[in-house]
Order: sequence, then C-alpha cells, then structure tokens
Amino acid sequence: MWDQDLEDASRRRFAWVVGAVVAAAVAAGGWYWYSGRVHPAAEPPPVRPAAPQPAVSSAPPIEHPIPGEGSPVALPALNDSDPIVRDSLVGVFGRDPVEQFLVPQNIVRHIVVTIDNLPRHKVAAELRPVKPTNGQAVTTTQGAVTVLSEANFQRYAPLARVVQGTNVKALAVVYERLYPLFQQAYEDLGYPGKYFNDRLVEVIDNLLQTPEVPAPIPVVQPKVFWENRSAGQKLLIRMGPQNARIIKAKLRDFRAEIVNKK
Repeated sequence: MWDQDLEDASRRRFAWVVGAVVAAAVAAGGWYWYSGRVHPAAEPPPVRPAAPQPAVSSAPPIEHPIPGEGSPVALPALNDSDPIVRDSLVGVFGRDPVEQFLVPQNIVRHIVVTIDNLPRHKVAAELRPVKPTNGQAVTTTQGAVTVLSEANFQRYAPLARVVQGTNVKALAVVYERLYPLFQQAYEDLGYPGKYFNDRLVEVIDNLLQTPEVPAPIPVVQPKVFWENRSAGQKLLIRMGPQNARIIKAKLRDFRAEIVNKK
C-alpha cells in the first residue's frame, strides 16, 4: 500500500533481492553419438558424419556494450574496491556530497543491488548505497485528504541539487573505467552471463516512464494507480514533481553517454 511504502521509504531505502539465471551451452547430438561408436568391418561403410555444430550459448547478446572494455585498466578485487570507488566518486561529485550521502562500505555491490531492485514492486531496506533521507515523511491535511507537503519535497532537495550539478560525462568515464567491478557484482548477485549495463539501461528507461503527478500528492492513492508502479517510480513521485524532473533529466543525459557510443 502507498501509505505503508511511504513510511518504510522515509527511513530506509533499497534492499537485496537475489535472482538466479543459469547459462548453458548445448552441442549437436548427432556428432556426439557418432564419436562414441566403433563400426565392425562386416558392416557397410559408415556414413560420413556431418561437421560438429558449434555450441550454442544461452547467454543473451549484449545490447549496450561498454566502450573500451577490450583494454581494461588494473583494478583491485571487488571486495577491496571501496577506496578507489569512493575516490573516483569524490572526483565527480566532490568530497562533501560523497561524505553526506554515500554509504562507504560495499559501494559497488550496494549500487548494483539497488539498481537491480528499482524496477521491482517491493524492496527491503537492509542494503543501500545512499544514506536515508533525514526525518520522516511530512504530510498535511486538506479537507478530508492527507497529502505530501512541500516540506516533504524539500527533504529531497539537497540530493536533487547534487544530481543537478553532476557532470554526466565525467560520471560516465568513471563508470566505464570501473565497469568490470559492476559486472562482477552483477554476476555474483545471481546473473551469470548477463550484462549489467543492459540492466542499467533497462532500469533508467523504467524510471523515465514515471508519470509526473502534480502537487498536492495524496498519501493514499487508488490501488489501481499504484499497483503497477515500480519501487523506483514510487520514489520519484514521493520526491515531488520538481525534484523528479531534475533527476529524470540527468538520467536521460547519462543514458545517452552509456548507450551506442562509438
């Protein structure tokens, strides 16, 4: 329900949801049976076997390959990557915003889990890459209707200002340089053979589909409106239309940097 989701989200953010996708390769059966048999001399000459068929991988093709993956830079192990990731983010956002908003442990794993969960309907709150928004949800009553107040939207304004000032080209460079860490964390999450950047683009597209709900925004919405909204879309709506516009604009810019680059 909207009111329950709102109460949970005001204190905590996103969580771990583990999925499993198994990749396999299958060889042609005819060649297998032929290679295991001995043909007696009395038998007619054996039919010349067809050439072995190449193995077919069940891994889907990569839709949005990361530029420059052919010559990766030296990176630490994923479990030792927090310092380099934190320093790289400081170079993009500045030290104060990183210290204010970033949860400094298991940064890559938390980012990957959060991104993977945003298009889902439910998220827990044990893991998150961003610290919880200060305070609780602020509401006001207008007649018989309880709505999110302007003060509630202001709770998200500091984060929106950081996003608005982000150099998306610099952020994309950092993301591409650190990409092997994100890919490993995604496969460790339970997606062997899947490509994290494809999932990231899919999630961005889901967020960009969030409808703009004009203020005042009722706390309790008709179920038919909310039941098909992802957790990420609900979060954008709770932030208020102005903050949501800022974040969606940067998402479009970042998407353009990581898709179809030559």
